[in-house]
Amino acid sequence: MKTIILGMIVFLFSINSQAQNKNVKSEVKTTVTTVKNSDGQKKSIKTQEVKEIQKIELKDAESNALNKETKETPVEVTAITTITADGVTNIVDVDRSAYYYLNGQKYQVKLAESGYTIYQPNEQKAAVLRKTSNNNYIYSSKNKTSYGYFDANGNLVLESYDEKTDKITVETFVIIKK
Repeated sequence: MKTIILGMIVFLFSINSQAQNKNVKSEVKTTVTTVKNSDGQKKSIKTQEVKEIQKIELKDAESNALNKETKETPVEVTAITTITADGVTNIVDVDRSAYYYLNGQKYQVKLAESGYTIYQPNEQKAAVLRKTSNNNYIYSSKNKTSYGYFDANGNLVLESYDEKTDKITVETFVIIKK
């Protein structure tokens, strides 16, 4: 009985001591912003965690050589941004804050407490983007409400229904690459 228990304990500890088959790099950046105005002081905390995971694979895994070379494998990068403002915490998978062009005008998309805010070149608020349950966005401005999403190139695509023509119109905010 004693040997069975000892054997099980050794087995459990040996499972935990297996070689690591991934390189993992994690970086956390926290930014605290305090804004003082006539309403008082507001504190906003933005925490961004970037994780890079790379699987370790050997070039010639079947050979009998002791020291084997590793081969390059793709790195999976995940970024999770958490914003806490006024006691409300929002989690953003990908930060889409950037400058965009639409019809020759430059717009800025900034991360806000509950989604994104779109600003005109003169720093006036043009619209808001609010995330839906299926990872798309509702675009709302003074005179229109549209359905939006980010395409594979990072552009913001808005689809609106036009009652007069009974058609869907598509507008694309093209991201400005640095």
